[in-house]
Amino acid sequence: MTAFIQGLPKVELHLHIEGSLEPELAFELAKRNNIDIPYESPEALKLAYEFEDLQSFLDIYYQGANVLQSEQDFYDLTMAYLVRCKQDNVIHTEIFFDPQTHTDRGIAFETVFNGIHRALDVGESELGISSHLIMCFLRHLSEESAIDTLEQSLPFKDKIIGVGLDSSELGHPPEKFTRVFNMAVEAGYLTVAHAGEEGPAQNIIDSLEMLKVSRVDHGVRCVEDDKLLARLIEEKTPLTVCPLSNIKLCVFDDMKQHNIVELLRKGVAVTINSDDPSYFGGYMTDNFLAVNEAHPMTHQELAQFTLNAIEGSFISDEMKNRYREQVMDYVSKF
Repeated sequence: MTAFIQGLPKVELHLHIEGSLEPELAFELAKRNNIDIPYESPEALKLAYEFEDLQSFLDIYYQGANVLQSEQDFYDLTMAYLVRCKQDNVIHTEIFFDPQTHTDRGIAFETVFNGIHRALDVGESELGISSHLIMCFLRHLSEESAIDTLEQSLPFKDKIIGVGLDSSELGHPPEKFTRVFNMAVEAGYLTVAHAGEEGPAQNIIDSLEMLKVSRVDHGVRCVEDDKLLARLIEEKTPLTVCPLSNIKLCVFDDMKQHNIVELLRKGVAVTINSDDPSYFGGYMTDNFLAVNEAHPMTHQELAQFTLNAIEGSFISDEMKNRYREQVMDYVSKF
């Protein structure tokens, strides 16, 4: 099954580009930009990636982002992720970026955007990986800050497919951002939001109803509400689940307790994603392997994760058909 998973075409819908910053690249960029890192080596930094919850991760995540200063830095970061995508047979990715993490440090919005977007162009032309870019608002900051970020994004609107909501879920419910999401929809953006990871199932409901999201990022606590679960199945609402992340952040104690396969078999449109792979110990193939090891599946069930992601992506119907055929052709060989 390992060979099948490695070769399976994959689509990633939940990836924070800043969370793909590997320790080795962090040290390289720190040296380039003359920035001190409070660790002796990449290995020592990696050892610090032991988290008790989401907040303990975010503290080190934002610290790591400080090494990102120039357009070239963001280009190098994104290209490193795309190379991993190629190795894992990711054919399409929809990448989150957090402008406020950088603009609050005095880095211009266009510096961040231009570096990431330039790499995505190269990823498509040279690696054959299609992509979309989603701008996330940091929910621990004010809605006013989110509105300001939305306004900064408008000159680049033709190259940003949607907006999302990430960072600390507890204490920052969806209704805090209803106004800015309405403004984003009026500007032509699609919407997604993190919900039901640390926060309750009600956050998923509120994201669907208040923020008009096309899909829910994480969403694993949907099982706490039978009515919501039935709605997700009926409406085929995609959940972009991140298995290794959920274990690392103690959402589940171990992968055998994870509910992703149970949800898949109930008919929920769950997908597998890597979230912040540098910090959580795995990219796409690693996540597939970990889930299958804990919950052995058939070839068709594993492929269904990709088929769900294709259907839940923001690509054209023509591309969806092409990618579906690619997956089914692959499965038929087994």
